[in-house]
Amino acid sequence: MAIRVLLVDDQPMIRTGFRLILEAEPDITVVGEAGDGRAGVDDTRTLQPDVVLMDIRMPHMDGVEATRRIVESGSSSRVIILTTFDLDEHVHDALRAGASGFLVKDGPADSLVSAIRTVAEGDAVISPRVTRRLLDRFARLADQTVAPVPRSLDALTSRELDVLRALTRGLSNAEIARELHVSEATVKTHVAHILDKYQLRDRVQAVILAYDTGLVRPAVGG
Repeated sequence: MAIRVLLVDDQPMIRTGFRLILEAEPDITVVGEAGDGRAGVDDTRTLQPDVVLMDIRMPHMDGVEATRRIVESGSSSRVIILTTFDLDEHVHDALRAGASGFLVKDGPADSLVSAIRTVAEGDAVISPRVTRRLLDRFARLADQTVAPVPRSLDALTSRELDVLRALTRGLSNAEIARELHVSEATVKTHVAHILDKYQLRDRVQAVILAYDTGLVRPAVGG
């Protein structure tokens, strides 16, 4: 069954470009277009797409608020935020609102297609540039220190905590598996347990949880 995608962007030419890219893929179909966040929320409710490609800066309602409303409505649609700037100050807000992905518009077409497939399968994706910017917002990566395990995370096993710390460093499942000397399937299981225990949508929200609880923090003077 084809992945159903809704395009939400205030620039018609951008929507047309995305439509041409996506409809060239046999497993993706564009079910609608909206020109602002408010219309995007309405169309998501009506069309029930699998994935919403959401511009972050739009009139009437921006992509962050639109994403928040879609997620809070209980919709199964997953949102990928699109922006022109990898330094966009709204990255953090969009992910907190429940976005499952964050991509820059000038990225390669195959990355966009891959992101849609990944998010439709229930995972999350952020472009490499944005990943580094996001993590730098929390702490300088070279200066991360391991804090005592917060009581709010006491539902996690020691190995799940290891996996969660690795996620905050932007490591893939394969990289975590090599570092912890376990199989990639085992890492996927640990990630799934973390998400289930804290009712998180995806690994991006797991990273936010780790920083919010203080599991990982900047070194003093870092």
